[in-house]
Amino acid sequence: MHGLHLTADLYQCAGHERYMLDAEAIASLCREQTLASGLTLVDDKWVKFPPYEGQPGGVTGTVLLAESHLAIHTWPETGSVTVDVYVCNFSADNSDKARALMEGVIAAYAPARVVRQQLMRGDIGPAAASRDPEPKPEPQWVMEQLAPHARFGYLAQPCELRQTAFQQLELLHTPQFGKVLRLDQRFMTSEREEFFYHEALVHPAATAHAAPRKALILGGGDGGAAEELLKHGLERVVLAELDEAVVQCARQHLQAVHRGALDDERVQLCIGDGMALVDSTEERFDLVLMDLTDPDTPAQGLYSPASLQRMRRVLAPGGALVLHLGSPVFHGPQVAELARSLRAQFAVVRCYGLYIPLYGAYWGLAVASDSLDPTVLSAQQVAERLERRGVGDLQYYNAQVHGALFALPGYYRDLLDPQ
Repeated sequence: MHGLHLTADLYQCAGHERYMLDAEAIASLCREQTLASGLTLVDDKWVKFPPYEGQPGGVTGTVLLAESHLAIHTWPETGSVTVDVYVCNFSADNSDKARALMEGVIAAYAPARVVRQQLMRGDIGPAAASRDPEPKPEPQWVMEQLAPHARFGYLAQPCELRQTAFQQLELLHTPQFGKVLRLDQRFMTSEREEFFYHEALVHPAATAHAAPRKALILGGGDGGAAEELLKHGLERVVLAELDEAVVQCARQHLQAVHRGALDDERVQLCIGDGMALVDSTEERFDLVLMDLTDPDTPAQGLYSPASLQRMRRVLAPGGALVLHLGSPVFHGPQVAELARSLRAQFAVVRCYGLYIPLYGAYWGLAVASDSLDPTVLSAQQVAERLERRGVGDLQYYNAQVHGALFALPGYYRDLLDPQ
């Protein structure tokens, strides 16, 4: 019957070693979590494998559920575990119970990294052969809370929904923008309008730099920023993405966004804490891009003055930090505070903005540097640099738009420089 199938690959597990080596301990854990989730335990079977070449053997087992099954395999020699939960929804929707069971088991293993997958299984009843083998969910209005008093949304067909180790990931299909990625109920990027954000994030600073060679992207797992940077002929782009599931989703579904940049030999993909990389590296970058979720999300700490100072350390002479600030219309105090924080640490801070369709608002960004000033370039100089570097395939940014991005509306200027 139709149901939910969840899998999780757990790495560098720090839970008690009995959950790696002891079949009865694992069995007890699974029984307890099954009961706690509200699913129905029927029977279970466990096998402890003997040691091999001096390494302890792992455990494989299955819990038979009235709703279907739970399976676990442990690899103590590598600290890895795979977990598999499947429930059918014949008498009721058991999806939430399956997720609770999965999360309870994962918590006991305390992994450093989790890779989750989710699959909606089809109906195998006798009437299924006469129906569409791939029934599609009905389109629905998907909304985002832009501010306490403002919401916006799009008609969308759900394609994928899963909880990663860090956030809720959704893949939607919209008539307006094609495939859309959403994280924690925030619209992130889309196939058909990603160029508004990615071109504006990358090209003003990259064009203003006389000869950018190396760049660091914090976040950016969809690959859109990396793709734009490579147009300037960069030798090296380091992409530090916390959530591997975002990269997996982009590789599978968002080729129109990254256009192969995620697998370009010039791009080094680092999965993990970007700030840990910032603190440990001795490398210096001409451009550092904060391609993160919004400043009022769990990424908030990366926008703090202390974090901005740490990022400044990895800038090469003449380099620039680029980040988005939020909407001056809906997030005014946040935008003003971030601008003040940047000005306290950088000699040159140039705020700019544009309307980003997927975000439903005029959006603010900033270039911060000790010397690089993107506003001093004339339209002719921008055009010459773009031509000399062979930068093409641009849908938003051009020589005239460069200066226009920094021509701020009055209310935005007043927000940044209150009298």
